[in-house]
Amino acid sequence: MKRLLTEIRSCTICEGHLPLGPRPVLSISPESRILIVGQAPGTKVHASGVPWDDASGKELRRWLGVNEEEFYDTKKFGILPMGLCYPGRGRGGDLPPRPECAPLWHGRVLEKTPHIKLTLLIGAYAQKFYLGKTAEKTLTATVINFEQYLPTYFPLVHPSPRNLIWRKKNPWFESDVVPVLREKVYQILSENI
Repeated sequence: MKRLLTEIRSCTICEGHLPLGPRPVLSISPESRILIVGQAPGTKVHASGVPWDDASGKELRRWLGVNEEEFYDTKKFGILPMGLCYPGRGRGGDLPPRPECAPLWHGRVLEKTPHIKLTLLIGAYAQKFYLGKTAEKTLTATVINFEQYLPTYFPLVHPSPRNLIWRKKNPWFESDVVPVLREKVYQILSENI
């Protein structure tokens, strides 16, 4: 795993498409038990090199019911975004994750993480990649039907402040989905390997 992480962190495959240059951001170990697959780092995370080091990360930790120390413990959580580098900015926010990353790296990383019990699929890109044709037509439909993907996957909306309107329109997420998520996380982290 150490060699693979060094290889990933020195990746320059899509350098020409990255306005801030390559800086792959991930956090994982062979002992990781819960895998978090998000979209791609934003500018703050690109600058710090720490995944989910922003308002979205704070909200995600609240949903999970964990503190920062637990969240960044790679024996508990592995963090592997769909795009490992900041993709740049578009009209409506950050650009989509670069399409090269997940096909190139995810399989190789997953081969070395045999203790993953649950994979959190945050956002439509992660859901389409991992769920394929079993994903519903919309992110909302996939998330509302999260139970059909358990025990392997748990699809979630992105915890970005940009999604506050979605969350206000869909109060079932906070009342019905977040408690189940917390319970699953608690169960997995309480188990002895």
